[in-house]
Amino acid sequence: MVEHGPVGNSAAAEDSGRTRITRLALTDFRSYAALSLATDAPLVALSGENGAGKTNILEAISLFTPGRGLRRADLGQMLRHGAHGFTVFAALDRGPEEPVLNCGVGLQPDPEGGRAARICRIDGDTVASPVAFAEYLRLVWLTPDLDALFRGPAGDRRRFLDRLVLAVDSAHGSRVAALERATRSRNRLLDEGARDPRWLDAVEREMAELGIAVAVARAETVTRLSALIAREHDPASPFPDATLALSGGTDDLVAAHSALEAEDAYRERLRNERGRDRAAGRTLFGPQASDLQVRHAPKDIPAALASTGEQKALLIGLVLAHAALVRSMTGHAPIVLLDEVAAHLDTMRRAALYRLLAAIGGQVWMTGADPALFADLPDGSLHLAVADGAARPPG
Repeated sequence: MVEHGPVGNSAAAEDSGRTRITRLALTDFRSYAALSLATDAPLVALSGENGAGKTNILEAISLFTPGRGLRRADLGQMLRHGAHGFTVFAALDRGPEEPVLNCGVGLQPDPEGGRAARICRIDGDTVASPVAFAEYLRLVWLTPDLDALFRGPAGDRRRFLDRLVLAVDSAHGSRVAALERATRSRNRLLDEGARDPRWLDAVEREMAELGIAVAVARAETVTRLSALIAREHDPASPFPDATLALSGGTDDLVAAHSALEAEDAYRERLRNERGRDRAAGRTLFGPQASDLQVRHAPKDIPAALASTGEQKALLIGLVLAHAALVRSMTGHAPIVLLDEVAAHLDTMRRAALYRLLAAIGGQVWMTGADPALFADLPDGSLHLAVADGAARPPG
C-alpha cells in the first residue's frame, strides 16, 4: 500500500488537500436527458421527493472509482430509457496550485452493434480504467443499504471493508477481482475432477499470492483506521467510536506470519482440503470467509446488539474516520457521498454532522427528501431542489 505524508494544518495545506467538483454534467444517465450543475461548494445538498433523481446524481459521481458505483448496478442499467450510451463529466478543482482537471466516464455504444463499452477520459485522453482517476480523487460513500451492515451477513461487511481499502489502495479492487476469478477456476477444476494435479497446484499458487495480498491490505487498513479513531477520540461526539477487528483463517495467518510464510501455509491448506472443498462445491478457506467485527466502543458491545439509532451513529462515525484516513494517506480529502444520511438524526446530531463534514476539507454531497433537513447547513453550502430532471435552488 502506498502511503503519502500527512497534510499539515495550515490554511495553504487545507486548500492544497481539497478536491471539489466545480461542474457536473450528465447526459442520458438514468432519469437525466441532460443536467449541468455548477457546484463549487464544500457541502452540496440535494432535496426532493422520492424518485426525483437525487441518488442518481450521487451514483454518477461514484463511477469515478473502480467498481460498479454505489448501487452496484450494471452500466446498462444506468442508461436513460431509449438511449444507447451515457456520459458523466466532472471538472475537478484540486486547490490553487493545481490546474482544473476534466474527467469523464460513460458507456459508449459499439457502432458495429457489439457490446457497449465503458470509457474513461482525463483531460480528453482515454485511460484504461477508472483506476486512473485515483491519482486525482478518492470517493467515500454511505447509503441506506448499509444501515443493516452490522446485523447482516459477513459478505456485506467484507464488501464494505474492501471499499474502505480501495479508497486508500487503488489496486485493491483488481486483486480482489483476480482472487475471485482464481477461486472460481479452482472450484471448477475440483468439480471436474482434474486428473493432472499440476493445474490445481498452479491455480492454488496464484490464489495464495492474491489471497494473502488481499488479507494484508485489509489488515493494514483496519490497523490504520483503528489508530486514527483512537488518536482522534472525542468523548463528546454524538458519533461514537468503533472498535474494529478481522476474523478468519487468512487474517490469522497474516497476523502471525510474514507474507511469504502466510502464502506457504495458505497454499498447503488449499492442497490438503481439496477433498473437503470438492464435496462442499466451493473453496471454504480464504479471504472470502473473513469478517469485519465492529464493536460500539463506549458501551463495549458488538455493534449488532446496539440500537438502530446507535448503529446509524456508529456507521456515520466510521465513515467520517475513514474520510480522515483517506486524507492523511493520500494528501487529498475525499469526495464524500451521503445518501439520505440525515433523515433519522435529531436536530443536534444533524448540526454536529454538518460541522464535522465541513471540517473534512474536501466536498460532500448529501441527499434528503425533506428540504428542512438542510436548514442548518454552514454558510457557503449549496442546496439544490431536484425535480423534473433538473436541480435548482429551492424557492
